[in-house]
Amino acid sequence: MPSRLSAKHWIGGDWVDSSLRRESVDPATGEPIGTYADGGASEAALAVAAARRAFVDSPWRGDRRLRARTPNVMADRFEARAEDLVEILALENGKIVPEARFEVGRVASKLRFYAALALTEFGRAIETAPGRYSTTLREPMGVAGVIAPWNSPVVLFIRSLAPALAAGCTVVGKLPGLTAQTNARMCEVFAEVETLPAGVVNVVTELHGDAARAIVDSPDVPIISLTGSSKTGQQIMASGAKHMKRFGGELGGKTPILLFDDADLDRALPVVEKALTTFAGQFCMTGSRLLVHRAILDRVRDGLATRLEAVRVGRASDPASQMGPMIDRANVERVDKVVEEAIAAGARVVTRGGPLRNGPLSRGAFHRPTLLEIDDHRLPIAQEEVFGPVLVMQAFDAEAEAVALANDSQYGLAASIWSSDVDRPLRVARLIDAGTVWVNDWAVVHDETEEGGYKQSGLGRLNGVSAMDDFVEHKTIVHGVRL
Repeated sequence: MPSRLSAKHWIGGDWVDSSLRRESVDPATGEPIGTYADGGASEAALAVAAARRAFVDSPWRGDRRLRARTPNVMADRFEARAEDLVEILALENGKIVPEARFEVGRVASKLRFYAALALTEFGRAIETAPGRYSTTLREPMGVAGVIAPWNSPVVLFIRSLAPALAAGCTVVGKLPGLTAQTNARMCEVFAEVETLPAGVVNVVTELHGDAARAIVDSPDVPIISLTGSSKTGQQIMASGAKHMKRFGGELGGKTPILLFDDADLDRALPVVEKALTTFAGQFCMTGSRLLVHRAILDRVRDGLATRLEAVRVGRASDPASQMGPMIDRANVERVDKVVEEAIAAGARVVTRGGPLRNGPLSRGAFHRPTLLEIDDHRLPIAQEEVFGPVLVMQAFDAEAEAVALANDSQYGLAASIWSSDVDRPLRVARLIDAGTVWVNDWAVVHDETEEGGYKQSGLGRLNGVSAMDDFVEHKTIVHGVRL
């Protein structure tokens, strides 16, 4: 890897610089690792124009075999460059190497899954009356705007990109400045795919929101696919309303983990720990609420405190690290403030993590895991997404109470149920307001199965066959035949 990294935008098949360049920073040390072009409205306009030209002039939207072949080539290239991507993702994003490897490893399978669907994206034809035939086509919407976050920039961009390409759309990606070097490495892969027409995939990197707003406001972008916060989703929906813009995406979450009195704690507690510490808690499906049957509360409290206090926090590249840094110091201080406010509001400290302010890691963005216990589920710490390694625990006495507590949230992205009973998990899962419910597991996601949220956690679905629905229009052609 070069000692000084440099990243630009990828627009219309070319590398494009900006007049404003910012520093990329290693969150483990706070030290700069390179610079990147920070885009804005002008770069977004260039990208939208390139994507529109490619949609109108290239063979992409009309050649489904090209749309099936190209993502397979792309998948091969991602696999060939996987370790390079893993290295830069771990350095710039901070997730430990096994987590970075897991993220990059999911890319090829997503591309191949939707490449196969490109060949099976069928409409339908029916005879609606004697001599009258109705054909319904599924046509690509046009230019899709894909806005992806910094916490998993590779796989979350590909998760929207792959179905958009399979549907025949061209894409303008707006990716975060905090992972600019990772974004550029992804674009190097796109540049290697000879069958990908120029302008079909475009990527603008920015730190703030000018480029995103320009994409959302453009009448040439009929669909926005977002992975981000619920607040950002609301803003995009409001801004896009003037163009009747379609919106789909996965938004915020406050995932409850329900531990019933017959849960296998030897299996459950390691998963609860992992659900909190994965990506340093910067994950939409982070297990941030723990609902525990009162009969096992003491065992869970003691066992989990022991596990969390033993978590090895360190640099992503250190094989001994179990949890890496957060994305930057500003987020560390934000999370610490949230914890202090929760304690002041009545939350009890089981184990107080907090920022590492002394020692060899003190210059990095490190925050140790924190476990709090509450009695009042309406406290902000139980209702608002923290996006950091903070877990709040509350006791329940009955199944109905557990369900009510789990559903007492503006979010509905995911939930996890732990029980050895045969009937209870399915019974409870049917009552939980969440797009994904795991039984005796957590964060198991497959390309073939839909993923998305209820309530403030999103609209539409990503992954699975349904993901293509966001990117197509239905056109009905009625043909009368003289018999």
